[in-house]
Order: sequence, then structure tokens, then C-alpha cells
Amino acid sequence: MKSHYSIVFHPLAEKEYLESVAWYEDNRTGLSLGFINEVEKVLDHIETNPFLFPIKKLQLREAPAKTFPYLIIYKINQKQQQVTVLSVFHTKRNQKMKLKK
Repeated sequence: MKSHYSIVFHPLAEKEYLESVAWYEDNRTGLSLGFINEVEKVLDHIETNPFLFPIKKLQLREAPAKTFPYLIIYKINQKQQQVTVLSVFHTKRNQKMKLKK
């Protein structure tokens, strides 16, 4: 049986996520629910198997959303069995800005 990792959001990642939710809701009523569900699916995959997604840079991993243009960028702390979400990144933004806040 796989052990589950806890997921915590870095404050800036949480801000990014909430701003994205608000943007989708402002642009089309109800679309934010689809976005939230998609992010939750990705987080569920990460929680049950955080090593599923490859390391991209500096021990950071990127998990793509399927229906929205976003990456969940995270790092793993094996000792604490914890995943820290560092960014909920819109892929149309400048890729050099992934972790610069």
C-alpha cells in the first residue's frame, strides 16, 4: 500500500491559485469549478505518488493539468512525507518566470 504525502501550499502558490480561480469565475460563471476540479485531480495524483512526475530543475517536479494550461510545480520532503506546492503556473506565461515572484 502506498503511503500518502501531505500537501501544503507555499503562500505565493496559494495566492496564484486563488487568483486563477477568481479569473476563471470572472470570465465565465462556473468555469472556476472545472479549474478547481482539475487542480484537485492533479494534487490527488501527487499525494498518492509524488514521484510520478519527473524532476525538471533543482529537485522540482512539474505536474501538468490536462484541460487547463497549468503546471503544478512542487518539491518533495521524503523525511516528512510532505509535498510543497511552489507554483500553480499558467503555461502561457514566460517560462523563465515559473518560480520568480
